[in-house]
Amino acid sequence: KDICKAQLLLYIIFGLISFLTLIGNLLVIITIIHFKQLHTPTNYLILSLAVADLLVGGLVMPPSMLRSVETCWYLGTLFCKIHTSLDVTMCTASILNLCIISVDRYYAVCQPLLYHSKMATNMTLFMIIASWTLSAFVGFGMTFLELGILGVEDFYYSNIACEGICVLFLSKTAGAVFTVLCFYIPAALMVSIYLKIFHIAQRQARSIQCIQKKPSQQKTEIKATKTLAIVIGVFLLFWTPYFICSLIDPFIGYIIPNIVFDLFAWVGYSNSTFNPFVYAFFYSWFRKSFRVILLGKIFQPNSSRIKLF
Repeated sequence: KDICKAQLLLYIIFGLISFLTLIGNLLVIITIIHFKQLHTPTNYLILSLAVADLLVGGLVMPPSMLRSVETCWYLGTLFCKIHTSLDVTMCTASILNLCIISVDRYYAVCQPLLYHSKMATNMTLFMIIASWTLSAFVGFGMTFLELGILGVEDFYYSNIACEGICVLFLSKTAGAVFTVLCFYIPAALMVSIYLKIFHIAQRQARSIQCIQKKPSQQKTEIKATKTLAIVIGVFLLFWTPYFICSLIDPFIGYIIPNIVFDLFAWVGYSNSTFNPFVYAFFYSWFRKSFRVILLGKIFQPNSSRIKLF
């Protein structure tokens, strides 16, 4: 009876996380697509990130919820591979989109004269498509091409693979290559770019202060940069524990329990829930657009031309 109550509570918690993830990111997606004022390269990157987060909430979280609560996988081997592939694809797409966002912010703040030529809409869309293509190759290649178990196939099929188990198993080589290329290097790159941005922004602010007040465009760019830096910081905070475990587990004999991986995976998934609240908290125009959507005003004529800021 107590076990049933605990399971019910977990279903409610995980279901609520999934629901909030879907609703929050759907609002972000509708906002950017509907309002013409938001059709900018930076917001297209936010849109791409929101799509990844929406897919985490709609496709990755529900099967993960079933596995986590029931402690068993009932959906078959093929769907396990599809689910694992989608999981890896969305996470990789998120971090690659965040990398592009950091480059976008670098040019917007540090080299504003080159921004429109370097981060034109077509170039931004090309980078988004490239990041999703690479993410899908990593996600589906890891499982369907069995790149994750290359060299340790016998150990995997003898000790890990069995009915009712659905885990992302990585050999030492795959674990090191996957985590370093898809997480640690992009994370280090993003952090270094943002440190450089804030160093240059502070220097610009001091020099401008000596002459005149800071132009409103520059203030807007720096505020956007700070907000997106928080998004990146939250992503790294939420996903780092999982990637630390993924890196070290193959080298210590796979002794980290599945429940620990499960816990850290859900911490990582929760990042997709958190992002829309960051936009709503820091962007007044997102809050205004949310109100317009929730009140049904987007169905009025010319609502796409409403001035949000």
